[in-house]
Amino acid sequence: MILRTERLLIRPFKESDINDLYDIYSDTKVCKYLLHDVWNEDNKLKEFQQKLKYNKLEEGKINLACVLDKKVIGDISICYTEMKETVEIGYTFNSRYSGKGYAYESVKTVVEYMFKNYGVHRIIANLDSRNLSSAKLCERIGMRKEAHFIKDYWNKGEWTDSYIYGMLASDL
Repeated sequence: MILRTERLLIRPFKESDINDLYDIYSDTKVCKYLLHDVWNEDNKLKEFQQKLKYNKLEEGKINLACVLDKKVIGDISICYTEMKETVEIGYTFNSRYSGKGYAYESVKTVVEYMFKNYGVHRIIANLDSRNLSSAKLCERIGMRKEAHFIKDYWNKGEWTDSYIYGMLASDL
């Protein structure tokens, strides 16, 4: 899967992307609401190998690099759920590029592509309820908040609330 937006190239990760992705995931603020800890020199290669491993959606999951001027500034993950024709989307972007619409541009493009080209019926996003910028992005691309679960997920030593956002193909 290779997509282009007005400003970005969206494609599977390549070996040469490791340092750009490390730049994203070694940022404590970026990883605050993610399910994993920040990357460090000890786990960098292992974590990056997981991103490279899933490069075809036909295998159930894909990790996509969002590239601006040859630099990876974001990561979009898509995986099929156990429910028929339903995928979950997740995204993480380099904080130095926030506020410029790159996340919106790329996530919206991927969502539209999934509905139009993969016969997806439903796309969901599951996020930490404190991640307000992620919630705003979901709403901005047309997803609706369908659930707010209270202290339903144990992560990084604490119970956290979750939001579930969803969108149907008919919402486009």
